[in-house]
Amino acid sequence: MELTIVQHITVTPGLRGGKPHIIGTRITVSDVAFFHLTWGWSAEQIAAEYDLSLASVYAALAYYYDHRAEVDQRTAEDEAFAEAVKKEYPSLLQEKLNLLRAK
Repeated sequence: MELTIVQHITVTPGLRGGKPHIIGTRITVSDVAFFHLTWGWSAEQIAAEYDLSLASVYAALAYYYDHRAEVDQRTAEDEAFAEAVKKEYPSLLQEKLNLLRAK
């Protein structure tokens, strides 16, 4: 199994924040897990939508399940960071829209 994952999944510093991703793409293991678990997409749907081999999608899912705690932790940290940035730097467009709606 490890050999199959090595053929499809890599970590490249500076690419998608150093997250594990499908070789030759910017699609991370966490992206594939999100599409599958949250949106309910099958491996076939993910492969078709993003022009990936079915083997690479299954390798990403296998990697996710083998490293679930660390992938989920990293995703949670990224989401918390994004929320903190949103609070510190609110959207000027959203503020304008809110003002227009209030009138």
